[in-house]
Amino acid sequence: MSEPKVARNYFGGKWVRSSDEKLLEVENPSTGEVIGRVVLSSAADVDRAVEAARGAFGPWSRTPLPGRVSSLYALRGLLLDHQEKISRTLCAEMGKSLPDARAEMNRTVQNVEAACGMPILQHGDKMIGSAAGIDGEVIRLPLGVFAAITPFNFPAMAPFWFLPYALATGNTFVLKPSEQVPLTMALIADLLDQTGLPPGVFNLVNGDKAAAEALVDHPGVRGVSFVGKSSTCRAVASRCVALNKRCQAMGSAKNHLVVMPDFSKLDQLIRNMSTSCFGCAGQRCMASSAIVAIGDETYQAVTERFVEDSKRFLVANPFDPSVADEPMLMGPVISADAKRFIVDMIARGVAEGATLALDGRDAVIPGGENGHFLGPTVFTDVKPGMEIHRTELFGPVVVILKAASLDGAISIINEHQYANACSIYTQSGHYARKFKLEAECGIIGVNVGIPAPVPFLPFGGMNDSMVGDVKMQGKAAVSFFAADKVIVERFGFGEW
Repeated sequence: MSEPKVARNYFGGKWVRSSDEKLLEVENPSTGEVIGRVVLSSAADVDRAVEAARGAFGPWSRTPLPGRVSSLYALRGLLLDHQEKISRTLCAEMGKSLPDARAEMNRTVQNVEAACGMPILQHGDKMIGSAAGIDGEVIRLPLGVFAAITPFNFPAMAPFWFLPYALATGNTFVLKPSEQVPLTMALIADLLDQTGLPPGVFNLVNGDKAAAEALVDHPGVRGVSFVGKSSTCRAVASRCVALNKRCQAMGSAKNHLVVMPDFSKLDQLIRNMSTSCFGCAGQRCMASSAIVAIGDETYQAVTERFVEDSKRFLVANPFDPSVADEPMLMGPVISADAKRFIVDMIARGVAEGATLALDGRDAVIPGGENGHFLGPTVFTDVKPGMEIHRTELFGPVVVILKAASLDGAISIINEHQYANACSIYTQSGHYARKFKLEAECGIIGVNVGIPAPVPFLPFGGMNDSMVGDVKMQGKAAVSFFAADKVIVERFGFGEW
């Protein structure tokens, strides 16, 4: 058996060794097998990455915009050429199914395509005659080095919520991916190296919390993008404010699906909801984990049908050739610690008095005895405020609540601390409009179980699901990665 791959750092256009070469094992969560090792970078390594980015910023920021975008066009082609290889690496280290991994790669490419529109997105504004004889202008300029600290659940896509937009706007970039899933970005960094990007424009620093903190604190970093738990978002944002850095921080979620009695296509609705809830084993910020049914009859029908449909999911190793391409395949959660937390929360839900209508704790996967598998789990008779309703479990656990009216459902959503996304199923334009206007979430879906916006639209939540007010993707990304410089000018001095 060959030695597992080591995910190293990439600074200044070269793969480099860490200063002290501490390594952490990377495991396949389906089998527990060690499939690689990752460097745990020191503060000195972070400094080398940032200094490489700072050195590259001047020439890169002066590169004409079409030249910057051409590198992204080249990257798009390379990502498509290597899409299956990256998807399989992603699947091996994160555990999601191959169909989910391929879908993630599609969205990764779409973010590159959106950033290729920077010649339009970064347009300035001009006002002729803003005052007598005076014109006003707004130009949008890059700031310097930006950093991103990204989570385990989307090893390819999450970095690309930030990376292509930062580069296209003329900044240089340092990425710290999750130490649990470093191998995917190692492959993509190899592709970035092939695009002809000048050394130091893109830099990869691997590591754990120590590397992340060093990156946030580094005086050479002008802004930080972070995705993770809300508590960590607040800590990162507080540190950035203290150091006068820009910050965008996307946090925890508890996304609700509201089912109105007028929605008649129940079979389609149930399948749409179950794939929303259990795709990627519930480990995504847009996963729905709470269903609110309106009225007794709707609640009864939804509960019975949803539990039965949840049993149809195949819990298996995503590389099992007999099921690898099944659209309803569900892999493991990321780690033993994650599984332990979810199991403890299931027990907590039982203790709180909720009904455990479907228990996935005893999932047995042949050959996956050392994996971290859980089956779909459904609680009914859940009351707002129960801990299983308040807490983000980040796993395949769904709670079903009942409300007497749409107003009641909106109250359940608006009283929750997390406000990333929510959706309504209805055939009524009145209900849909009321929900769009009154539900206090950053992303609203109408008859869509996963209302994840395409990359041309902004992405981000509200309340404790997002710290700060600058979202990611599209024009929102330009607002974060480029500074507005306002120019007031007068010509024709003799006409004063």
